[in-house]
Amino acid sequence: MSNDFVFGLHAVQAIVERSPQDVLEVFVSKERDDKRMHPLVQQLRQQGIAVQFCHRKTLDNLVQGQHQGIVAKVRLAQAGSDADLMAIVEQQAAPLLLVLDGVTDPHNLGAILRSADAAGVHAVVVPKDRSVKLTPVVRKVACGAAETVPFIAVTNLARALRQLQEAGVWVIGTAGETEQTLYQTELTGPLAIVLGAEGDGLRRLTRETCDALVKIPMHGSVSSLNVSVAAGICLFEAVRQRLLS
Repeated sequence: MSNDFVFGLHAVQAIVERSPQDVLEVFVSKERDDKRMHPLVQQLRQQGIAVQFCHRKTLDNLVQGQHQGIVAKVRLAQAGSDADLMAIVEQQAAPLLLVLDGVTDPHNLGAILRSADAAGVHAVVVPKDRSVKLTPVVRKVACGAAETVPFIAVTNLARALRQLQEAGVWVIGTAGETEQTLYQTELTGPLAIVLGAEGDGLRRLTRETCDALVKIPMHGSVSSLNVSVAAGICLFEAVRQRLLS
C-alpha cells in the first residue's frame, strides 16, 4: 500500500463507498458549498473520516487537475501481478480482459477504465514499463472505475499473453493494416482484446504473440481512432456478441 491523493467528486465518493478504511483524511474547499458536496461531506463524517475545510489554493497545491473542490489522502493498493491475473482467469468461465500495450496518456487510461467498468471487464492489463500507472489524474478521469476494475501490471507482456493462451484465453490484437474486421470476428468465450499505444500501435512481439489481428473498419478520411474510443468500440462489440450467444 502507498499513500496518494484522489480528487474529484466521483472518484472520492467511489473510494469512500468501496474502501472507507483506506481514506486517511479529506480536504474540502471552503468555496464549495452546494447540494452536491453536502451529502458527500455527511457521508465522510458518518464514516469517521476527518474533513478539513481549506481555501481552494491549498487544494490547487496538493494536486494537478480539476479537483472540483475535494481531495482525499488515501492508502492505495498497488497494481496486481501476473499471479493475480491468472487467479482472475481461473475464477471466470469466460473472462473478458483488456490489454493495453504501452498506453501513456493518463486521460486515455482513465476513459478506458470507465468503458471497461461499463462493459464488465474482469481485468485491465498493462506492462510495468512504458505505460501510465494509476495516477490521481487517471482516477479522476475514471470517475470511480479505477476502484472497481482490477488493474494488473505484468513484468513481461508477451509472456503474460502466452500464459493466457495456455489457460484457454483467445488473444485478439488490433491493427489497422489487417484485412479481418472486428465485426467478422467471434468475441465470445475467454477473450483478451489487445490495443496498442497512442500513435505506435502494437509492438512487434505483442503483435506476433496474438492469436489473430483485427481492425475497426474506417469509412472517413482519418486513418485511426483515439485508443480510448477504440477500446470502447471493441469492448461493446464483445458485449453484444456475448449477450446474443
